[in-house]
Amino acid sequence: MNPTRVLLLPGWQDSGPEHWQSRWERLHGDERVRQHDWHWPKRGDWMARLDEVLLQDDAPAVLVAHSLGCQLVAAWAAHSQHTSRVKGALLVAPPDTEREDVPPQLHGWRPIRRGRLPFPSVAVISSDDPYGAAERSLQMAQDWGSSVVMAGPRGHLNAESGLGDWPEGRELVKGLAGA
Repeated sequence: MNPTRVLLLPGWQDSGPEHWQSRWERLHGDERVRQHDWHWPKRGDWMARLDEVLLQDDAPAVLVAHSLGCQLVAAWAAHSQHTSRVKGALLVAPPDTEREDVPPQLHGWRPIRRGRLPFPSVAVISSDDPYGAAERSLQMAQDWGSSVVMAGPRGHLNAESGLGDWPEGRELVKGLAGA
């Protein structure tokens, strides 16, 4: 049986070198799904790129999404013919792209796709995320059928949150890989 791939789905503007996703790429050999345009992300382009990467290998995958990557998972799952290749998804800090103050680069990510995901998922939500109120993130997680882990006041769950190598998140990935 093929080992499970871990595909990292960064958000808008990618994940910097001290972000836990970048650390996992270095530490564990996870594969970052590189998008063609990190600054003006087009939902359809990002969805097509995820399909392309999934089809490069027959091994099942766990999707590990941060921020806009969470919206990518939801939108992709609503349209892709290849969702059976995914064992599960870790959805960290889902942003509210329907907020009034969202930058114009992200307006194409409206409306948020809210259909139930066809694979197990865990959403990790901070109580003080500047890009999405906890109540809105909880509602998205419920709509997606995700289990929820409340992380407390940790900001956007990124490098500035002080997560380091984030072993707690890695344990969630291991659980999804075994699902």
